[in-house]
Amino acid sequence: MRFEEVAGSRVQLVLDRIDSLSKCANKKNYEYTEKDIQKMFRAINEELRKAKMKFEDELSDSGKAKKVFKF
Repeated sequence: MRFEEVAGSRVQLVLDRIDSLSKCANKKNYEYTEKDIQKMFRAINEELRKAKMKFEDELSDSGKAKKVFKF
């Protein structure tokens, strides 16, 4: 199935990047504050929320006619 192939490889890329990001947690090599961590994860969580909403919107719209503007 095309979705599984494409989505599977993209999910793996995201997981690999998250793993790479987690390496920045090493305080011996990097300086950061609690505020930095909050800002970083807030941005990540917001993008995840948006992506999830797109999937949920598509599922809820399945079988429904798209709304068309008319005067």
